[in-house]
Amino acid sequence: MDLQLKDKIIIVTGGAKGIGEGITRVLSAEGAFPVIFGRNETDNLALIKELGRGDQLTVELTDPDACRMAVREVLHRYKRIDGVVNNAGINDGVGLESGNYEQLIKSLHNNLIHYYLVVQAALPALIESRGAIVNISSKVAETGQGGTSGYAASNGGRNAFTREWAVELLKYGIRVNAVIVAECYTPLYDKWIKTLPNPADTLNKITSRIPLEKRMTTSEEIANTVAFLLSSKSSHTTGQLIHVDGGYVHLDRAAL
Repeated sequence: MDLQLKDKIIIVTGGAKGIGEGITRVLSAEGAFPVIFGRNETDNLALIKELGRGDQLTVELTDPDACRMAVREVLHRYKRIDGVVNNAGINDGVGLESGNYEQLIKSLHNNLIHYYLVVQAALPALIESRGAIVNISSKVAETGQGGTSGYAASNGGRNAFTREWAVELLKYGIRVNAVIVAECYTPLYDKWIKTLPNPADTLNKITSRIPLEKRMTTSEEIANTVAFLLSSKSSHTTGQLIHVDGGYVHLDRAAL
């Protein structure tokens, strides 16, 4: 299927590693022109060099001015923005018992506030292009996890942003959707699993509970859905929270 993404300028926050890397790779393969926003210039440049397509801006997304300046620079270089993929974030373990006010606010800035800031800065360009927005979110907003209030609240906010923006932007023909991730093996996931007492046993236990094929979702599978939602092939899809998770959230695992 031709997704008709050729030469579309798509911002991907956190687009050099993990799920974001998968999204950048798929967009590039579909002929789009991904622009990575991320704080690690070395990682950003390495991926763009490997792909031979796209661009990057070194951005501290927790800085509102940096978000606005980065979007402005994309417009300066390419004169348009056709889509935004909000992806950057980290499950930082800021809990109710273990956290404090400062940590909670930092978690919200790391995981939620920049979703708003980047889209707001890009909105005039998205209105002009009738572009699309995809927010990457997590099952944690729906299932809870324990010990991660900041991340859970941020993902609840991502889901709420998706529905709210979909309504607000109807008049411009801008579609807004979210892809909800459950268990996807990324470098950050690997780092987390290795902090546990029995990493291999824990990983086996997790994968055994994933209904479809008892395996992790791949970043490419998530990216394929993102690319579809950015494309004109999903022209009547908006305000949706689409779970790419092998049935993890909604299927009754007790019956499997």
